[in-house]
Amino acid sequence: MEDRGTLFCAAVAVGVLVSGGLEYAMQDGLRESDRGPLIALVVLGTALAVALVRRVPSASLVLVWLIAISQAATATPFVLTQAAWAFIAFGLARWGARTVLWASVTSIAVGPVIAVALIGRDLVWMDLPYASRNLFYVTVYELGLGRQIGAGVLVAVLLGMPWLGGLTLRISRRARIDLDLASRERARAEEIARAREAQTRLARDVHDVVGHSLAVILAQAESGRYLSDDDPGALKSALATIATSARASLGDVREVLSATGDTTDDLDKLIDNLRAGGHEVVTGHDGRPRPLPEAQRAVAYRVLQEMLTNAIRHGLRGGALTVRRTWSPDALRIEVRNGIEPAPGDRPEAPGSGLDGMRERLATVGGTLSAGVRAEVFVATARIPLP
Repeated sequence: MEDRGTLFCAAVAVGVLVSGGLEYAMQDGLRESDRGPLIALVVLGTALAVALVRRVPSASLVLVWLIAISQAATATPFVLTQAAWAFIAFGLARWGARTVLWASVTSIAVGPVIAVALIGRDLVWMDLPYASRNLFYVTVYELGLGRQIGAGVLVAVLLGMPWLGGLTLRISRRARIDLDLASRERARAEEIARAREAQTRLARDVHDVVGHSLAVILAQAESGRYLSDDDPGALKSALATIATSARASLGDVREVLSATGDTTDDLDKLIDNLRAGGHEVVTGHDGRPRPLPEAQRAVAYRVLQEMLTNAIRHGLRGGALTVRRTWSPDALRIEVRNGIEPAPGDRPEAPGSGLDGMRERLATVGGTLSAGVRAEVFVATARIPLP
């Protein structure tokens, strides 16, 4: 983009040289005056200022002032080719640094006043084609501000309008850059949020899978202490159950880490695995089961897994678990019941493990969880809305 701007300024500079040559060839007053070499320097300096305005705006502004001061000092006339100063004014506002921006607007306000004052004292004069000179004076007259003031205002407007155009493009480009930056920052923030959400989901899934399997393994290992030393078959069976649970846990962890764990929705298999581990589970259904959407399937599986884990961990040793699923037109309710040891003073105390995690998981699909103790039985009920 910068290279195209530099090439464009170079092309305009060539146009200034060509315009200056044509003006000199067509203006008898310029050819017949003894200021020919000085006028050539004015045209060359203007062309150089145009070429530099993109890459070195400060040098371009200084060069314009040097040209103007030299013309005043040598009584060299202003020529029509110097209308290219309007392009320089545009470039200073478009590409100049902050100091150049303020210096250029000050120059546009002060320069015409100085020029008109010098022209009024016949210290500097203008050698323009008749049509251009006539248009300039007619416009000054129409302003009704007097010849000198009107000329100053007109020159300031002729330079100020391009300057305002350059400033508008400058602000517009800055706004686009800010919008692009804000868009990138927003995309980066969303990506970080997604990554953190994925990490949280992964940690929750690993916790659910490992916690459930370890609870089963721990229950089997503890039951081994109560087996008779004269019954090696029962001990081998308990060890085989532990190995099966550990193997299933390892497979579940692999599924979670490969981002496939959330598609598991076989609730009956989850219950069967628990039974295979030696736990008594009583199940029941109400309503007509139907397929669950992807998100609801994952939530139902993980929530039931955590419910069973809590029941094993905090329930009565060897006590039966009750799992009931109730299907309604708008929701699936999963209820898990397990007996608990009465707290000191014969007051039941509810276990409080994993409830917050289940509530967070259910909230992702608009579900809810209720949990409490009823007559020494802990009851947890999850409601999963259905579309």
